[in-house]
Amino acid sequence: MVEFVKLTATLTLDDYAATADLVGAVHELRAEADDVLPWFKGRSVVMLNSTAKGGGVAEMLPRIVQMLNELGITAHWAAMGIEHPDFFKFTKRLHNLIHGEGDPVLSLDDRKLYDEVNRSVADQLRPHLKPEDLLIVHDPQPLGAGAILKRELGLRAIWRCHIGLDAHLLATRAAWSFMQPYLETYDHSVFSAPEYIPNYLAGRASVIHPGIDPLSHKNRFLRPNKLTGILCNAGLVVEHAPVLAPPFPQKVQRLQPDGSFGAATLPDEIGFLYRPIVTEISRWDRLKGFGPLLAGFVRLKQKLHQTASLHPRHRQRLEIVRLVLAGPDPDSVQDDPESRETLEELRHQFCALDPKFQRDIALLSLPMDSRKNNELIVNALQRCAVLVAQNSIREGFGLTVTEAMWKGTPVMGTEACGIREQIRDGIDGRLVRNPEDPLEIADLLDEMLSDYPERERWARNAQKRAYTEFLVFAQMQRWLRVLTECAALPRRERIVGHTRHIPVPA
Repeated sequence: MVEFVKLTATLTLDDYAATADLVGAVHELRAEADDVLPWFKGRSVVMLNSTAKGGGVAEMLPRIVQMLNELGITAHWAAMGIEHPDFFKFTKRLHNLIHGEGDPVLSLDDRKLYDEVNRSVADQLRPHLKPEDLLIVHDPQPLGAGAILKRELGLRAIWRCHIGLDAHLLATRAAWSFMQPYLETYDHSVFSAPEYIPNYLAGRASVIHPGIDPLSHKNRFLRPNKLTGILCNAGLVVEHAPVLAPPFPQKVQRLQPDGSFGAATLPDEIGFLYRPIVTEISRWDRLKGFGPLLAGFVRLKQKLHQTASLHPRHRQRLEIVRLVLAGPDPDSVQDDPESRETLEELRHQFCALDPKFQRDIALLSLPMDSRKNNELIVNALQRCAVLVAQNSIREGFGLTVTEAMWKGTPVMGTEACGIREQIRDGIDGRLVRNPEDPLEIADLLDEMLSDYPERERWARNAQKRAYTEFLVFAQMQRWLRVLTECAALPRRERIVGHTRHIPVPA
């Protein structure tokens, strides 16, 4: 059943403006909104996606919807809220095809299943919409529902795609061909990179980079006592002294040497407060490159014992460095049925390691019972890292990269399109050319860990770049332009390109 997600505003634009380094961005956003508000009188903006929790889209939508409302534009967030395992298995296949992976043969039965579920979603959402409204549909899962509502109500509709691949393969062509009948119904589409736009949408698509909320629980600054308290409450460190807040109801689970999951402080503390830590946090997805990163880290440890000429400080660093691979409890992510399979593959890979390597690798399952607690855990993990890795084989954008950049934590990424949209190699961080090559990963980890001045330079540059390009304020300004152009269209026209200054209606 379609669920309208209730949002509780905790921060206002005034709160952001009260922060010295955000006041300018807030002022620019408000000025742009004031210019276009007349176009939204009497109409609502409805955002529709697949799930209310888990993944970057569900994290971004609350702040986008809240900010639209605060700027004077009525906005709502609806999630599909259905329980149909076969449907999500199929849309995961579609997701993988867009990334160039999987069997490109899509059957009539696949089309029938997709249409049936999307018809149900459209029927449930229709009573909440009127022809004057703007519907923004996120990613492939509810794409068909948006097309139905566009045809039957005549409202203006935009499709927002958060994924893509900068190559044209048999798999990608199959996915885009499957979606073409639905996409051609929409007024406009929005992508995270120009390379992702299929040819048949050329001229009626825009690029909007995702943005993070700098004052969210995931991204706000944490003082040492707050950070330590989060680690204690999440069960990531042993509580050596009293902390202010009570323990989280659900704590982080860690893969144990016998293949079971247990307390994160067993068989020993990971060492977040003392050791250099390399951390990757993502969904459990094969395309996130967890497996090769794990193998690369093992190769780094082996290199330690094979190289006699290491500087003593760097030798000590490699002796004590640990790898943390973290992702959500797979049972909590409804729209990603492959997450448990991926975690199971990593479990087997970990259990096959020599115990001396197991001791320096921690696979963590993060609880999702509380969005706030989960975001605080991720924030603490990223801030405790000496390096954040995002070893994605494919990446639509990669908000975990953005988050680390904003925190001033150096990032080792890959040349996946979404990551290189953010990181300029050697300026804002470093990029692995082949994220499936453990030897290359090991060499780049070694290089980054050994060069403290460069790590600091990359971190400073990355933080500046995140402020300018990838915060929610820049994202909202771009959305206002696209939404206003869509609202200003005669009923049957489509947006072509961008117009920065929109005439105000009489």
